[in-house]
Amino acid sequence: MTPVRIHDDRVCTLGEGPLWHPERNQLFWFDILENRLLSRDDGTPLDWTWDETVSAAGWIDRDTLMVAGESALWQFDIASGDRKKIVPLEADRPDTRSNDGRADPLGGFWIGTMGRNAEPDAGAIYRYFRGEVRKIYQDVTIPNSICFSPDGDTAYFADTAKGAVWKQHIDRAGWPSGKPEIFIDFSGVGIVPDGAVCDAQGNVWIAQWGGWRVACHGPDGRFRMALSCGAAHTTCPAFGGDNLRQMFVTSATTGLEDGALEHQPGGGCTWVADVPVKGLPEHRVIL
Repeated sequence: MTPVRIHDDRVCTLGEGPLWHPERNQLFWFDILENRLLSRDDGTPLDWTWDETVSAAGWIDRDTLMVAGESALWQFDIASGDRKKIVPLEADRPDTRSNDGRADPLGGFWIGTMGRNAEPDAGAIYRYFRGEVRKIYQDVTIPNSICFSPDGDTAYFADTAKGAVWKQHIDRAGWPSGKPEIFIDFSGVGIVPDGAVCDAQGNVWIAQWGGWRVACHGPDGRFRMALSCGAAHTTCPAFGGDNLRQMFVTSATTGLEDGALEHQPGGGCTWVADVPVKGLPEHRVIL
C-alpha cells in the first residue's frame, strides 16, 4: 500500500458515507452533523447543503443519486441540485436520523437509523426495494458496516455501540434469510467498528473509530492487514479510482478531546491511498 494522503482537506465534523460513482468516476461523501453532501470534480470542490441531516447514498444513474436523510430517501440531481422525495424514512421520528447505508446486489438499498444522541436501541436497519421500505432489524443503537460479499449471498452490518459485526445470509431476492451470526466481536478488546466495505476477494475492510486505521478481515473474520490513517476517528472506507485500486476514507472531529486536533492536522479530512486489492463497483439502486 502507498502512504495515505489527503484527498480533500475540508474538515468534516462527522465525515461519512463515501460513495464512488462508477459511471462518473467521482467520489461523494457527507458531513452528517453539518447537513452537507460533498464531492470534487476535476479538482474543484463541490458542496451541497441540505435542510435535514443526510448520511449515505447510492447511485441511480449517471446523473442521479439516492440520498438517505433523516426523514426520507431522496432522489438527487447532481447537476441542478434538485431533490425529490422517493419514500419517507422514520418521518414521524424527530428523535432519530439516518446513518450508514449501501446499495445491495439486487438494486435495493440498506439504511440504518439511530437516535440523535445515540440513545440505546433507538435505531433500526431498513431495506428499500422497488418502492417499498421494510424494517429488517430493530433495537439497534448505532448501525454501521453495511456491505455485501462479492457473491451477493452475505450482508454484513454492525452495531457500533455493541462492538460487534454480524454476517447475514440473504436470499435470491436480497432479503435476510435465517438469523444473523457474529462475524467479529470487538467488544472485549475495545475496538469500535464503524463503516465497512468488501473487496473483490471477499475481505471486509472496517474503519475503526478512534483507531487511526481501516482494518482488513478475511471472510473467516481473521485480521489480515490494515491501512493506517492520519485521523483518529476513521469512519468509512470506499474503493474507487483507476481499476478500483484506491481506498478513500472519511473521518471525523466530533468526539475528540480538547486539543487533540493539534496532533492530527488531518482530522476530519477525506483520505486516499493505493491498496494491494481491487474493490467492487457499487451497485445501482433500482427505483
